[in-house]
Amino acid sequence: MKKILLSAAALTTLALSAQAADKNPDVLVTHTELGYIQTDGNTKTKTFNLDANAKKAWGKHQTSLKLDGQYGSADDKENKKKYLIEGNYDYSFTKTFAFNYLIGYKSDIYSGFDSQFYTGPGAKYQAIKNDKHDLSLTANILYSKDDYHLPAANGDDTNDYTGYRAQGVYNWNIVNNLKFTQELGLRGDLEDSENYFATSKTAFTTKISDIFSAGISYKIDYVNKPLPGLENKDTTLTANLIMDY
Repeated sequence: MKKILLSAAALTTLALSAQAADKNPDVLVTHTELGYIQTDGNTKTKTFNLDANAKKAWGKHQTSLKLDGQYGSADDKENKKKYLIEGNYDYSFTKTFAFNYLIGYKSDIYSGFDSQFYTGPGAKYQAIKNDKHDLSLTANILYSKDDYHLPAANGDDTNDYTGYRAQGVYNWNIVNNLKFTQELGLRGDLEDSENYFATSKTAFTTKISDIFSAGISYKIDYVNKPLPGLENKDTTLTANLIMDY
């Protein structure tokens, strides 16, 4: 069996070094993780994943863009196609409190959704920020629209509703070369408490050199009301080589 493994969850590009970014918080910062796995022989599989984000601040304003995508096939038959695009705008009133506006688009046909669109205003609170710990909390009221890949149990193929999204992001610099990250998100329907979606990402990153790091992450994507015949949880475990430049 021939096996090619490329888990360079990294092709990370930073416009300046981390030290320069600390001196100038308005620099453009980008981060990209790219992974590819291919196996040939008795089992033929291909898996591709992309996780990228970019941030830019100017004065009291900050924008960010996130792209998360996965594609897979087995024996030349597609079995995974998922991607998420999210954009955020923040306007800081104080060092700890900001206005936030969120817009997001997600497609995951193998979980039953052609698309999920959501957008709306909210607030962001910087609960903790020091050399060791960083915790931010964000909450939004959303207009949401879900387009199903197949008709749902009630026969509908579209669901429009007023929704919400709550998210927390925590970073802990355990020691100089070891970092822990936890992201939790909950998005749902204000009228139907059973219609909600939850996400989680847990990661550890350790420095190898000034440029390279090694990391491991575990992602959970949960749908509380999956379509008939589908499971409500997808999980992804990855070990990554990370490059910061």
